[in-house]
Amino acid sequence: MKARILIVEDEPAISDNIQFVLESEGLETVRVATGLAAIPLLEQSQVDLIVLDIGLPDINGLELLKDIRRARTTPIILLTARTAEIDRVLGLELGADDYVAKPFSPRELSARVKAVLRRYRPAPAGKPAQDAFVVNTSRRTVAFCGTTLDLSKYEYDILRQFIERRGHVFSREQLMNLVWEQPETSLDRTVDAHIKNIRAKLRAVRPDLDPIVTHRGSGYSLREDL
Repeated sequence: MKARILIVEDEPAISDNIQFVLESEGLETVRVATGLAAIPLLEQSQVDLIVLDIGLPDINGLELLKDIRRARTTPIILLTARTAEIDRVLGLELGADDYVAKPFSPRELSARVKAVLRRYRPAPAGKPAQDAFVVNTSRRTVAFCGTTLDLSKYEYDILRQFIERRGHVFSREQLMNLVWEQPETSLDRTVDAHIKNIRAKLRAVRPDLDPIVTHRGSGYSLREDL
């Protein structure tokens, strides 16, 4: 059964491009130009993922995101202005699964849509999913392949961000804003040092695996197949 994608975007040219590339990938799409039009559609029909523009004409996209999250766990990918970093950070904190900054490649958005859908796709019947990572939020611990890792505060917070959004590419700047209390006082190499330490602790448990992927010039992500 085709996944159904709701596109909430008021610019027809952008909406046309998104719809074309998603449907060319075998996905079903429905589109609206306002946030208020999206609400009854979500109540009346099944939607598997939402592509949501923050800059809508009738309602702030972040407000719509909050409204949706009160009642639904439907995956959401935000479309944001490239300069609106605070919107991207806030959107992730409010429950968005990913974001794409304008101007963007429709093919890149399509790849992100498919990656998010894979994370929400149930495991095949008779083959229960085996999760390499287990997070205990009350104890602030992470177990990897059955072994509890000895993590510092920042290492735990970084790894938890990765686990909660597997496949999402986090820039160094984004990780600093999400994890550090005073990101402006930290340097990019601070993030790199913590990633290096996390990798060493993961290798100590499973030398044959490297769960963290480096995206040169972009940042880091966690493999989705673990």
